Amino acid sequence: MIILDILFYSFIIVVIIQVLYYAVLFGSFSFSKTESKATKSNLPISVIICAKNEAENIKRFLPSILNQDYPNFEVVLINDASIDDTLDVFEAFAEKHNNIKIVNVENNEAFWGNKKYALTLGIKAAKHKHLLFTDADCKPISNQWISEIVSHFTEQKTIVLGYGAYQKIKNSFLNKLIRYETLLTATQYFSFAKIGIPYMGVGRNLAYHSDEFFNANGFINHIKIRSGDDDLFINEVATEKNTTICVNPQSFTLSIPKTNFKDWYRQKRRHVSTANLYKFKHKFLLALFYISQVLFWLLGIVLISTLYLWPFVLGIIILRFILQFLSIGFSAKKLKEFDIVFLLPLLETSLLVIQFCIFINNKISKPNYWK
Repeated sequence: MIILDILFYSFIIVVIIQVLYYAVLFGSFSFSKTESKATKSNLPISVIICAKNEAENIKRFLPSILNQDYPNFEVVLINDASIDDTLDVFEAFAEKHNNIKIVNVENNEAFWGNKKYALTLGIKAAKHKHLLFTDADCKPISNQWISEIVSHFTEQKTIVLGYGAYQKIKNSFLNKLIRYETLLTATQYFSFAKIGIPYMGVGRNLAYHSDEFFNANGFINHIKIRSGDDDLFINEVATEKNTTICVNPQSFTLSIPKTNFKDWYRQKRRHVSTANLYKFKHKFLLALFYISQVLFWLLGIVLISTLYLWPFVLGIIILRFILQFLSIGFSAKKLKEFDIVFLLPLLETSLLVIQFCIFINNKISKPNYWK
């Protein structure tokens, strides 16, 4: 009984931690009022897209960027040593649009295959100080994407974190898992930004002033890490004073999701590999949330299976699930991902197992690629 007593009180502590995350931390974003319309701005901006072997995606998605309803923008297209027709496609678009600038990057022995090297050349080539980043396989949901993101820049707010969604695929559990992971990650980085400790952004939809880049000497502090041009850079330079978020649906981008588990798992290994370089406070808070999730399930199952004070345990479990559904549900409603909320327990447990496997894999061998 002493062991069960210890497990029970440990379970209480774990649930309290979970309640603090879902109700307080994530609630700072989930339960906040929908953002009011930001003041429109006509700041000149450079949209930067780095592409490696993305000829078909450029043909498909670049028009949605060129057709943005915004008066003053250029598009900087970076060809990162592609071996397909990416450069030819860039040049074909440039012949028809005078606001396109092409940066052709050849392999450099010191920076071979390093996206950060290619991005650095693109940023240096940009004509404007305000920079908006997206990926070659992304498209803005509306023609107001640039307008919405730029409207959040002020003299103080020089970093704007946006949301990059993934396309929905019917009857695909993998697609729902991908979108749940994306939703949870967005809820985390938007919430952290809301309470003044921003820690990351996603390169599919991210904007900042070039001064932030040059004052930090670019990606120099993590140039040897193949990933992290978005999250590691933001983790380094973002503060309470210079960072804001944009969650107006017209500001979202939409990307092509992976359609087989192996490719997605490989992608997530690369993404997760950068988290070890986050600031300690961010690593602590993210690790505490993950550990509390795992312990909630393990301790809850043990206590229920032994019928130890089961009415109390069951009531606590129900309370936690209600808070989770409310917190993640309101966030999902804001980010237009509400259809996955009804599968939360299954998606949560699946992701926890996958994240544990990724952690073990990355301890054994480090992923060192971006394409």
